[in-house]
Amino acid sequence: MAVNYNDIDPSKKAFIFELDNVLFPAKDYYYQIYYLFANLLEYTELNNASKTTELMIATYNTKGEDAVYDALVGELDFDEKYRSKLEIMLLTSKLPLKLLLYQNMLSFMQEVVTDRKKLFVVTNGTPQMQLNKIRQVEWHGLESYLTCYFAQETRPKPETDSIDLLLKEHHLERRDLLMITESNTDILCAEASGIDYFPASEIIS
Repeated sequence: MAVNYNDIDPSKKAFIFELDNVLFPAKDYYYQIYYLFANLLEYTELNNASKTTELMIATYNTKGEDAVYDALVGELDFDEKYRSKLEIMLLTSKLPLKLLLYQNMLSFMQEVVTDRKKLFVVTNGTPQMQLNKIRQVEWHGLESYLTCYFAQETRPKPETDSIDLLLKEHHLERRDLLMITESNTDILCAEASGIDYFPASEIIS
């Protein structure tokens, strides 16, 4: 049974979230970019878009994002000149469909706002790409209550720089914060920062 907001320590004043696989499935972003890229290349190189998309998605799921273009080169004989095009699309493309929050996470965040507490996103990854994701989420009005920190602009998590900055700028104490996490990186960051954390999967499920 999923944990809801009322199950959380009521003394917490602010909640920190990552984006990928915490607020929405990371794959929902990458799959759409791969679809757009494959269809673009179909017109210029006459590759079969469906076959290209399938290979990109399969590689993403088995080997990770960094292996995707190498698979296109190795299996479909793609030219290296298109690698940079994919990289740019991952940073800037407008998606066909909005990114949807996990339903239980949406409800959780709405209750945080109703209880007049603070919402933060502290995200690793390339700031331009993470910002592109944020702009394409269906926030249901929550965006006006969110404050975002791009950890790479200081030092990426698990380094604690972004958390320290957040604490200072918002006049919060470490005991006030709860990090909602689904990665070892975030757990290490929370432990090093001296703040509590809670698994996102227990809210999402």
